[in-house]
Amino acid sequence: MRPDDLPRFRQSPTDPVFMADPYPAYERLRALGPVAFWEELGKPVLCGHAEVSAVLRDRRFGREVTHLASREALGWAPIPERLAPFHAFEAHSLLEREPPVHTRLRRLVNRAFTSRALAGLGPRIEGLAEELIDGFSSEAELMEGFATPIPLTVIAELLGAPIEAGPQMLAWSHDMVGMYQAGRGRAEEDRAVAATEAFSSFMRALIAQRRRRPGEALIDALIAAEDPAAEGGGRLSEPELVATCILLLNAGHEATVHAIGNAVRLVVERDLDRAAFGGRGGERAADECLRVDPPLHLFSRYALGEVEVAGLRLRLGEEVGLLLAAANRDPLAFPDPARADLLRPGAERHVSLGAGLHFCVGAPLARLEIRSALAVLFRRLPDLRLAQAPRRSNRWHFHGHDTLRIAT
Repeated sequence: MRPDDLPRFRQSPTDPVFMADPYPAYERLRALGPVAFWEELGKPVLCGHAEVSAVLRDRRFGREVTHLASREALGWAPIPERLAPFHAFEAHSLLEREPPVHTRLRRLVNRAFTSRALAGLGPRIEGLAEELIDGFSSEAELMEGFATPIPLTVIAELLGAPIEAGPQMLAWSHDMVGMYQAGRGRAEEDRAVAATEAFSSFMRALIAQRRRRPGEALIDALIAAEDPAAEGGGRLSEPELVATCILLLNAGHEATVHAIGNAVRLVVERDLDRAAFGGRGGERAADECLRVDPPLHLFSRYALGEVEVAGLRLRLGEEVGLLLAAANRDPLAFPDPARADLLRPGAERHVSLGAGLHFCVGAPLARLEIRSALAVLFRRLPDLRLAQAPRRSNRWHFHGHDTLRIAT
């Protein structure tokens, strides 16, 4: 089948009811089969766990395709001049590149982002959680007062960025990810470009400062990182270094903030075992929360040639959407998939952190933050409940909460 031959699916991704709870729509989509054409997104989408997992790992699909054919040859419109700064930044991002560039960048980042760099972060995360809870009164706003500052502080400290710049970096990050939101308009695009330029300028200044006075943070390791297998030693270029540091800062908190908020709501509303996050079972509990209500719902891939998946035939440059959150609730992969079971065997097979070539480089850190922060939260506040109805964020691509007010 070609895309025009697929079953059609209609659902506005900006509908408030859908953004608050997209899972019923995913079930309607699943009833159409493993692949359907989502009219409002303008592309075919996959919702089955087997199919999504396969494409994430299939080297015939990629995050970029212009290394194989020009935009003109693909029939794509030129990039508008006003968006050029954002796309120029993305051209150096690990997240958006394919081999051989991705291979070189990932190897250098992995060398700096080692398990040794993460060693000892558990106590730091727990200490941060304790400090924040100490500041709670009988009611507290969990997103602003707990879920956001923990990942933001940890990634800033790990990278070597100034903690006092955290609020500004957070604002830039929010504006940049606006480029990935469904239904974005001119205002969102202008904010994303302005944030990209400002954040890049900030990072170039920080890099120059660290070159003069290096320390032992991740940014210093990235500055010094060399890949002997690459021609000329393979240092990260400055544009690559800027893009990599910003990507790590953005990815290091943007998704984890919502993962923590989603997990707390899930545990409290469904009356799950709050002690599950402590001890050896903590990572499985974190994975089950990531499976049932993940922060990232959609990723896309381009066909890197003539390829077929789930009976769908794609040509070079054609795009397919991968519905991670729908795949996580596929009954063929997870029995009784809507039920949250913090002891579920195989919960780690979720696709919330991707898979294959672009598997999240910060996955170990994300899991550590979720289980460590929630272990402290539920130990300190065993009777925690929701003080009022939670308010979901007015966006779908990153699925989380604007407010999650709790009573302690």
